[in-house]
Amino acid sequence: MKVTIIGAGGLVGSCTGFALQAGGVVREMALVDANAAAAEGQALDLLHGGPLYADQIITAGGYEHVPESDVICITAGLRRKPDESRLDLINRNVDLFLSILEQTHAAGLKQDAIVFVVSNPVDVLTYLAADRLNLPVTQVLGLGTQLDTIRFRSLIAQRLGTPPTQTLAIILGEHGDSMVPIWSSATVGGLPLVKYPGWSPQLEQELFTRTKGSGAEVIKKKGGAGFAVGVAIQEVIESIALDRRRVLPVSSVQQGAYGIRDVALSVPTLVGRAGVVATQEIELWPKEMQALRKSGQVLRQTVDTVLQRIGSKV
Repeated sequence: MKVTIIGAGGLVGSCTGFALQAGGVVREMALVDANAAAAEGQALDLLHGGPLYADQIITAGGYEHVPESDVICITAGLRRKPDESRLDLINRNVDLFLSILEQTHAAGLKQDAIVFVVSNPVDVLTYLAADRLNLPVTQVLGLGTQLDTIRFRSLIAQRLGTPPTQTLAIILGEHGDSMVPIWSSATVGGLPLVKYPGWSPQLEQELFTRTKGSGAEVIKKKGGAGFAVGVAIQEVIESIALDRRRVLPVSSVQQGAYGIRDVALSVPTLVGRAGVVATQEIELWPKEMQALRKSGQVLRQTVDTVLQRIGSKV
């Protein structure tokens, strides 16, 4: 499998490249960036580490790599400021993203190519990618709340002193202010989290508040997220490459799950070689269902505002 990373010269793109190298699943990576020298430098750095990881082809270049790519991973974008919501990025990022989509479309996509959006605001941009590219909507997905979910799990595990790999919880909806924590299905070692010793509504709120603010916290302290987002992306691409059909909270244009339509957000999604293989409507508490639908309404309003400015091709 060949993966092209657009925006590979930046922190997220380079960490994605390293995570894919360490995972050893994809056969080839092409690194693309507006700063060609940065992409070349990242490719060279990864190439040097290859003997200790995997037998991969790693190159840098431009959109000429798109026609032969199985996955096009778009990480390019302007960085969020510490006090800025992801949705505030819209006016600064949409024009750049549309330019990338135009060049990607012009280069020519394989019939079964998957376009994987990481750039923020990811749900809005995932919708735009599905709107603008001549692909089935199931072949366009975004990172969504995949990163929020692993942050959530890590913070719960840290607070309770439980093994992170056995601490299972999920966040759905928008990758942003209206994200929804799904406490109803959260477990530690198969045991319900809400009945775990030491658990309380106060702790619940504390952990979710910290999760929501994690992106801004990392930006403030080190300039931007890299390692966690890289492995979050790697898990999604691995599920595509190996057709693992893992249930992941990725963003895609919804066609009825939980009564939500015509907006991209995260629901439990089977991810495989075809992209979005199916969505799973796990049972939610009524308040979780209400919050998820509200998240969809918030995003729909934002999408409408964007489309009024740029126009829709639907």
